[in-house]
Amino acid sequence: MKMPIIKKLVENTSFEELENAELAILDEQVPEIEVEGDDEGEQLTHIMAAIWIKKEMEKENIPFPKALRAYTQKVRVSIGG
Repeated sequence: MKMPIIKKLVENTSFEELENAELAILDEQVPEIEVEGDDEGEQLTHIMAAIWIKKEMEKENIPFPKALRAYTQKVRVSIGG
């Protein structure tokens, strides 16, 4: 998971584009938008993170850095760190 890629997706991509890209990767297709990553798994991680962060920013009316911190905290808890 690379934060600069997630930030770029959050800032430059709509929810619809992100959701379509997520579905494309899950269906083993090439997404219509460019998603950086070493493989499909990392690309999917970036997309899912961007979707979560965009939703959090909208729901809580917070800036990207604060939403990113909330996301990384969520990930740490989920992996037991």
